[in-house]
Parts: sequence; C-alpha cells; structure tokens
Amino acid sequence: MAFLVALVLGVVVGIGLVVAFAKSENARSRKRRALAATIASFARMTLEDSRKILPADVYPSWVVFARQQKLKWLNQELVKIWPFVDQAASELIRTSVEPTLEQYRPVILASLKFSKLTLGTVAPQFTGISILEENESGIIMELEMNWDANSSIILDIKTYLGVALPIQVKNIGFTGVFRLMFKPMVDQFPCFGAVCFSLREKKKLDFTLKVIGGNLSTLPGVSDAIEATIRNAVEDTLMWPVRKVIPIIPGDYSDLELKPVGTLEVKLVQARDLTNKDIIGKSDPFSIVYIRPLPDKMERSKTIDNDLSPIWNEHFEFIVEDVSTQNLTVKIYDDDGVQAADLIGCAQVRLKDLEPGKVKDIWVKLVKDLEIQRDNKDRGQVHLELLYCPYDMKDDVSNPFDKQFTMTSLERTIKNTQNGTPNGSSLSSKTLSRRKEIIMRGVLSVTVVSAEDLPAMDIAGKSDPYVVLNMKKSKTKHKTRVVNESLNPTWGQTFDFVVEDGLHDMLILEVWDHDTFGKDYMGRCILTLTRVIMEEDYKESFPLEGAKSGKLNLHLKWSPQPIYRDT
Repeated sequence: MAFLVALVLGVVVGIGLVVAFAKSENARSRKRRALAATIASFARMTLEDSRKILPADVYPSWVVFARQQKLKWLNQELVKIWPFVDQAASELIRTSVEPTLEQYRPVILASLKFSKLTLGTVAPQFTGISILEENESGIIMELEMNWDANSSIILDIKTYLGVALPIQVKNIGFTGVFRLMFKPMVDQFPCFGAVCFSLREKKKLDFTLKVIGGNLSTLPGVSDAIEATIRNAVEDTLMWPVRKVIPIIPGDYSDLELKPVGTLEVKLVQARDLTNKDIIGKSDPFSIVYIRPLPDKMERSKTIDNDLSPIWNEHFEFIVEDVSTQNLTVKIYDDDGVQAADLIGCAQVRLKDLEPGKVKDIWVKLVKDLEIQRDNKDRGQVHLELLYCPYDMKDDVSNPFDKQFTMTSLERTIKNTQNGTPNGSSLSSKTLSRRKEIIMRGVLSVTVVSAEDLPAMDIAGKSDPYVVLNMKKSKTKHKTRVVNESLNPTWGQTFDFVVEDGLHDMLILEVWDHDTFGKDYMGRCILTLTRVIMEEDYKESFPLEGAKSGKLNLHLKWSPQPIYRDT
C-alpha cells in the first residue's frame, strides 16, 4: 500500500514538475518575443521618434558626440562643395520650377519667369540625420535642414498692361526634412544607380518680395498672388510624394518615379455642433477637402446657409500616390461673402489607417491647427465616409464609384433578366458602348428592428416613440407605428424605397415622441447608401445624433437595378 501511495505521489510530483517547467518555458518564450518586438520597434525608430521619447540631455555622451561629429563633418563637406551645388541646383530649380510657376501664374499676370537665380554663398546646415531603410534594394535616409539663405532670386513679371516688374525674392528662411533615396544598388561605383530626393516635411518657409526700384503695394493683390504661386510651385515640384530622380549610372529608373497607387472615394456627409463665427445668426459653413494642397487637387463643397449642423452629402475622388504617408485633410470655413472666410476647424485622416476595399464611416473631431493637436475647445465634428481602392486590388473587391463596377453590375442584371425571360431580350454590347453615364438604381429595403436606451420625454419617465424614414433626394417618406410607454421599443417593420441614384442619395431616420397634442424630437440617424450597395445586406446599430442616449437597430438590403442614361 505504501508503495502504491509513493508511486502515485511520485507521478503527481513528476507531472507537476513537467507542467511547471512548461509554464516557465512558455513565460520565457513570451518575454523573448516581447523583447524581440521591442528591439524591432527601436530599430524602426527615426530621429524624430527618439527626440519625442528622450530629451537630448539623457543621451550617453558618446552617442551625442558621434551624432554631432557626423553632422559636423557633413556640414563641413557641404560648405566645401556648395559653389558647385549652387551652380547645378540653380539650373535644376530653374528648369523644373519655372514651368510650374507658369502653370500657377495668377490671371492678372501675362508672364512669370526667372531672370536671375543663384542660391548664394551660405550653405544649409544639417541638424539631424536618420536612416529609414538599408537593405539590398537601396538606402533611404532623411536629413533635417536649416537654411537662412543670402540667395539672389529675381522674377521677371509682366502684366497685361505692358508693365514689367523685376521682383526680388529675399530673406529666405527654411526649415524642413529632405528624404534621399539611393536606388537601386549595383555592383559599379558608386554602388547605386540613381538618387531620388524630395522635401518630406516643410516646417517653415518664409520669404519677402520686393520690387527693384519700386513699391509692390502700389499693385493691390499682386504680392499675395505671387506668394501663393511660389508656395504652390514648391508644393507641386518638391513636396513628398513628388520626387526628383537623378541618374548616376545610365539605365531605366522609371520605377522610381512618382506613380499613382489608387483612388480615395470621399463622401462628405455632414458636420455637427460647429462653432458659430457670426455675431448675428449662424455660420454659413463650406468645406475644403484635399490630399495635396494644390488648387487643382482641392475640392470645395457647397455652402449651407445659417446652419451649425450642415448636411452636404457630396462625393469627391482623389488620386493616392503614397498611402503610407499621405493624409486626407478637411477644413471647414464660414463663408463671409466678399470677405475672407473664417476657419471653423480642420481634421485629418491618415490613409494608412484605411482598409483597402472597405468603407470606413467615421466622425472626426475638428481642431484649430493640425500641427498643434492639443486643442480642448469643442469646434464640432465632421462625418466622412471613406473608401480606398488601390489599383492592384483583388477582383473580388470593387469600387462602386468606378464605372467598371456599375457596368459589371449592369451586365449581371441583364444576364439574370435573360435567364428569366423566354425571349432572352437583352442589350447589345454596341448599345452599351454608346452609354457613358451609369447610375446605381435599385430598391432599398429598410427594416426598423428596434431601438435601445431612448431618452425619456414624458413626465412619467417614458416615451411613445416612432420613426420617420426619409430619402433625401426623392423626398419619399415612411413612418413606423407608435410604441407606447417604452424606451426600448421593438417595431420589426420593413419599408421599401425605389432609389434612382443610390451613390448620391441618403437615408434620414428621425425618432419622435408621440403626444396627444403634438410631438417631441428625440434624435436622428443619417446614412449614405455606399455600404449597402457594396455589401447588399447588413445589420447595424446606429447611435442617435442630437440625443443624450439611444440607438437604432436596422437591417438594410439592396436590390440593384443599374440603368444607363443617354448623354
């Protein structure tokens, strides 16, 4: 008996030791994986990241010394070769920037060209350096630079009145980060085939304009127009993702040039609780939407008069050139007519946070300045619907705003019609080729399932809610029945809407409290139809806008009936 007890105890102890050892090894393995992830994160850190985490006074002295020595040597070498850099860069700037100046030339000017361009004798100073990528494909590095230039830049400007104005660009102060790419790596000296450079970040660009032998203030508006032209030219020719490719070894480097990688579909739905900029009445908001801040790449919405919660429901499309670094920017202004518009607030969305082929429906808080995010003042929110579609997207994910998507839907519907009709009547491909504008027509089925946690509107702490459904463009309305004395009503009612243009229509659902002698507004939900057109069937809970609490549970279905329209 004692032997059996000892045997059992031995087995139990042995199993316990094995389990303890296994748990110990698993714990050590988790720690090693966490350490490896931490080391990998530190390896990807840039100079800016390290400065945010650790102030300069905590770096070891040898690290600070090594970095300072590297930058000191780099700046000393740049001073030595600056006269040659000045000559080459001046010619490069003239040939690349001058056509862009002409492109953005103000309409009040007949011509805008360089008559003199030298970068001066003062070389820029590099204040930071970081290596972003170093592998067999090439090297990518970023250099932070300060430059207080004594350059000599004179613009030859002519007006339509025949007046010639030599304007000097002086007192240039610049701070920014340049990105250099040495690609591809080759087995010939200097071991890389080409150099790409771009202005990755423009922290400061100051300059003054002066008419040689005259006063620029005698021509109202000319100074501001020329300054805007110069800034647009810098943005268009130097700012990332634009890059200049300089071949070092002869070869084909077209893969290094800037190429679009996809499209961003933006639905500017609405805004709410905007700051009022008017003393009398309410603001008249409009929005400016862009990825790159250039006049021909920015979109403006219509102005909504006297409304702090405007509904736009406008669609814009943008070309994406680098999804990893580019952002979508929305700025909302108060339209003051002939006077300059007042900025109400702005917001930004990183494109790398979007999942390709998936609609992202978001509310974004407005801030005063995108560079300074610490803004505690409530300036309102903007409602966006975003869809990023890369050009290399898989065939099973489609962009509903693309004509190819609508044509595919049309052909699918026609095919189904053929299969279901005895005569097999259809539209020939020749007929389809004559159609240019395709609209997403269909039937939207909305099931108002229930609501939860509605606010109490009656004295007894209850409400008698019902829902009004409204298609904004077609003005079609439906209404649910009233559920008496409930804050969590269940309806389960389905309503069908014939939608003529699904991509540009929207569904508005308003919840009301029924009273014997009237009604009380409880809140609303505003939905675009992009998601239901793409998914054709989905269920979702939507929070009530304008209410302290509450949400609507809906089931939406889309039956496509694409049509084509003569143009």
